[in-house]
Amino acid sequence: MTANPTNTTPPGASPGRKTRVTAVQRRTLTVLSAAQISGGIGVAVGLTFSSVTVKELSGSTALSGLAGTATVLGAALLALPTAKSSGRSGRRAGLTLAYGCALLGCLVSLLAVALGSWPLLLAGLVLFGAASAGNLASRYAATDLSPPGHSARHLSLVVWATTVGSVAGPNLAEPAERFSTGLGMPSGSGPFAVALVSFAIALGIIVVALRPDPLLLARSASSNASSDVPAPGPAPSEKGAGTFRTAWRVLRGTPVAARALVAIAVSHTAMVSIMSMTPVHLDHGGSTYTVIGIVISLHIAGMYVLSPVVGWLADRVGRTTVLVAGMGLLLAAAVLAGGAGTHDVTQVAVGLLLLGLGWSFGLISGSAMLSEAVPLEHRTPVQGLSDLLMNVCGAAGTVIAGLIVGGLSYGVLGAAVAVMVTVTGAWLALTRA
Repeated sequence: MTANPTNTTPPGASPGRKTRVTAVQRRTLTVLSAAQISGGIGVAVGLTFSSVTVKELSGSTALSGLAGTATVLGAALLALPTAKSSGRSGRRAGLTLAYGCALLGCLVSLLAVALGSWPLLLAGLVLFGAASAGNLASRYAATDLSPPGHSARHLSLVVWATTVGSVAGPNLAEPAERFSTGLGMPSGSGPFAVALVSFAIALGIIVVALRPDPLLLARSASSNASSDVPAPGPAPSEKGAGTFRTAWRVLRGTPVAARALVAIAVSHTAMVSIMSMTPVHLDHGGSTYTVIGIVISLHIAGMYVLSPVVGWLADRVGRTTVLVAGMGLLLAAAVLAGGAGTHDVTQVAVGLLLLGLGWSFGLISGSAMLSEAVPLEHRTPVQGLSDLLMNVCGAAGTVIAGLIVGGLSYGVLGAAVAVMVTVTGAWLALTRA
């Protein structure tokens, strides 16, 4: 698929301007990656321990599952406002909104722990989910100034940076808890204190270092190739464009973007459905928390560690080819994990590793395909809608997966996911022309 030329300076731009844009893009990738590492630490530590805190405050294991639902809901609710703010004032404004809301969520969560109020904690976790919206939006910011044929690679570098935060975050919770209790703070404050500091650092990096704004510079390059000075604000046509209605209208007229959005949503739904129920499946077989933790760690490694390789493949062999391959990996994961017994830990682990890798194929290639297919002036609302649907589908997937496993079995869940990704992969392959 041919890359959209609005991803970089127009062909008629002067060599000096092209050099400047290249330098800005290099700096942008570094800044976004740094913010992603810091923000990823906060997201990982919050997602890992929020359910435990809800359980302790409410005294109910059933209610503990609402912690994950609240954060996913927050990510979905903040996806469009983040995109709309980016569309009006640039990427820096959108990411500032997302990390600012997450920071507020940490403060509300700390207050909830101090008061012993689990409903207030859930409200704080909804705002906390804005950090996930910010991390997802960062990958799109990485493509604003990418030259043709490089957007998937640039996007994948920012996704890969999440690996550091995902691994480091949970390991910081225990020492932070000891430190916070030593200061007289209530038990359970440690993870949210770590997240508070992490989001504050990410916010500071974006506000201070994401200059010039990549989206505003891309618009300037697109509208006036001869100008060496970026426009002081968004193009007039972009005012108020970050709307739900605008995104749907663009998608209806851009089949390639619609296919990319479906591929992203299906990849994410397949991943979270199986991943969320795997600990329950292994627990039924008597696996220890250590064993379950190792399996989930392998899954996370599959999601992020090979991101740069996936981005390179998407640029070299084509977006749709990588998407179809991703559906194949998700199919293999569903068959392996779903066909494993409660004691077949090795088979489940291999399945979860492939599950993470298939998700990476879908997210990276689909996101690059979506960005390239949509004109620059309409890109942010479509990207926001993509993240909204991705999170809504993920939340629905966890609920449906729980019902399937609770009423039927983990194997039936694997079969359902296998059918979903097979149909999607066949559809992508048949419509690629």
